[in-house]
Amino acid sequence: MPELPEVETVRLGLAPALEGQKIAHAEVRRKDLRIPFPKGLAKWLLGRRIEGLRRRAKYLLVDFVDTDEMLLIHLGMSGHMTVTGPGGTNQMAQSSPHDHVVIETTNGARVVFNDPRRFGLMTLVDRNKAHLHPLLRDLGPEPLDAVFNADLLVDRLAGRGTAIKAALLDQHVVAGLGNIYVCEALFRAGISPKRKAGNVGPVRARRLVHAIKDVLTEAIASGGSTLRDHVQPTGELGYFQHNFSVYGREGEACPGCDCDGVKTKGVRRIKQGGRSTFYCPSRQR
Repeated sequence: MPELPEVETVRLGLAPALEGQKIAHAEVRRKDLRIPFPKGLAKWLLGRRIEGLRRRAKYLLVDFVDTDEMLLIHLGMSGHMTVTGPGGTNQMAQSSPHDHVVIETTNGARVVFNDPRRFGLMTLVDRNKAHLHPLLRDLGPEPLDAVFNADLLVDRLAGRGTAIKAALLDQHVVAGLGNIYVCEALFRAGISPKRKAGNVGPVRARRLVHAIKDVLTEAIASGGSTLRDHVQPTGELGYFQHNFSVYGREGEACPGCDCDGVKTKGVRRIKQGGRSTFYCPSRQR
């Protein structure tokens, strides 16, 4: 599933093509994805001018001029959005049966929402009441915002008996983090994924907040991570996966550590909550 860096990469790639532009053509090619498309969505989009694109956690938010309705988009497990023409690549991608929504602007940009597994969604939400919407109302703070600091994290983890890995994946604790970047941040912070969340005190929390912000920022600069489905709006792959310290590196030595594949068995993989966790038992405590 695309995590915060992948969704932010999509936002950054779409913004030059869409912001300030009027929609000249829109197609919705099926009735639903994870949830039904709003009735008459294509007609509603026609002629609308796009004010701007934002991101909240793993959601894209599209604001329009002269209306309080905004488009709420989630890429699901396998969704991606690509743009051709002005603001995107000039090479038209081959049409796919999984191209579910197509939007064209008056300046010639063409955006396609492709979702093979159909776990994504696109719906309309009143932006003045977006904080009350079931998909958004319980989300935690944005990890890249200044308000997300060690004091806030300690407060949100207080009394939690779950492992810190599970707590960070809880979107109520902090929004947008997923399996890949939690593993990487915990490694950088030197914190075991098995440590109880409530036992992460101020010192560890400061290291962890710093690591989370650094990992996310670097991943966004690299266009996200492409392990299976993620592509940037230009069609290019992300390449942060080449910078992973522990994720997907079971048995390998981790950077900056004296572990090796013979003496310490290198990076370990365990299952937590049905997901693979990668960590270095020598470095992470």
